[in-house]
Amino acid sequence: MAQSHLSEVDAVQEREQEFIGFASNPAPLLVAQYERIAREEMQGLPFYHATMPIVAECVLFEAQWLGCVLTPWMLSVVVLPGPEQLWPVRSSSDRLALQLPCGNMTFMVGELPETGQQLACSLMSPLDPHLGAEQGRSLVSSTLKMLLSLPVQQGAGGVDLGRRRLFGARRGQPA
Repeated sequence: MAQSHLSEVDAVQEREQEFIGFASNPAPLLVAQYERIAREEMQGLPFYHATMPIVAECVLFEAQWLGCVLTPWMLSVVVLPGPEQLWPVRSSSDRLALQLPCGNMTFMVGELPETGQQLACSLMSPLDPHLGAEQGRSLVSSTLKMLLSLPVQQGAGGVDLGRRRLFGARRGQPA
């Protein structure tokens, strides 16, 4: 009987060390949280870009939510658990390297009050003061597309466009 009780306690503790993913796109939740943070904590800081909107876009990638978030102080890539995913609770500031189609990226574990833990990778902080609101919105969409794009690499048997090779081939020799 005691063993049964211990396994129930272990199961409860294990569940407390995990959190469930988002069934639907978390972008609206991220926007709402960052709007509150902007209003309550960031507005008075010297690097706050007052004309920059708060924008978040997320897509499902390998059953996780991959997103890009723009605020008046930063541009970041975020990863949140997807539908029916269970993520272990990690220590804040832990670092994880993830392989995305665009290449490897290092993320830091962070936490927001309403959505809980997320992985974040800062791309720009603070924002360029000359970046306009429409450019910022466009940057979010372009960044998300780039994250999911395969890198273009020239293989070992690539085309040699050196001037000698281009113009120096003689008749009967392969170019």
